[in-house]
Amino acid sequence: MDLSSKIELVNVSDTGMKRPHNEDSAITDPTMGLAVVADGMGGYKAGEVASAIAAKAILDAVRDELYTAHKGPREADTDLSAEAVLVRDSIVDANRHIFRTATDVPQCHGMGTTVVVVLFYNNMVTIAHVGDSRVYRLRNGDLAQITSDHSLVQELIDRGFFTPEEAEANTPKNLVTRALGIDEKVDVDVQQHAAKSGDIYLLCSDGLNDMVDDEEIRLTLSKYSGNLVEAAHELVRLANESGGKDNISVVLARPRAPFPAQAGIFSKLVGLLKRGS
Repeated sequence: MDLSSKIELVNVSDTGMKRPHNEDSAITDPTMGLAVVADGMGGYKAGEVASAIAAKAILDAVRDELYTAHKGPREADTDLSAEAVLVRDSIVDANRHIFRTATDVPQCHGMGTTVVVVLFYNNMVTIAHVGDSRVYRLRNGDLAQITSDHSLVQELIDRGFFTPEEAEANTPKNLVTRALGIDEKVDVDVQQHAAKSGDIYLLCSDGLNDMVDDEEIRLTLSKYSGNLVEAAHELVRLANESGGKDNISVVLARPRAPFPAQAGIFSKLVGLLKRGS
């Protein structure tokens, strides 16, 4: 099913004000309703390699499963839809690819990347992530952070050692507790939600949310809700205006209309027979 007329997608990535090059990789595929943001880390340009591997591997895996192979998504498990399983497995496969490259290529030793993936299907959205790149959702004027950071700051908050304000003041922000490429195996957090027309989903690297607080993000998305291209560029501008200490990637996604899954040919024939009886 081609979702390009159903899901609006905008993708903006910027080097920021301090970094010599952009180690983020952000990709979108409107036809599949897929968006990926990866924030690389490592030695000289190795983070750029890791994030690019992650983004391309996930895009290729999802595209191959849904379209190229013409075999449809894999079987669902007890808790996840087949599409959610596909997204999760594509991230696991990307992790193995990055880990092997980091092991085999000397200049890539120690590289890794965070990743967040959104896939729309059948009036649903799967959100999967590893690390501290985030997904927010603006619904009816209210902004909610959908993902929970895999970071030392968040872990200290979750364990009750600090309030969010204390953790921000006393803990380095860039210490992630989970990333692709660091170990041979990785745990992926996966969620499934009903997607409503008019909701705005924001995928971002921490170069945005470290520079722009949630309230300012909410106000910006609300103000520019009629033009997501302007909204994305304004968020990047605000991050740079606040210092632009890191690369900044912003992907915005908005369902324009319902997008139920198309029935297979057998189901359509059954439906026609029932109407004719």
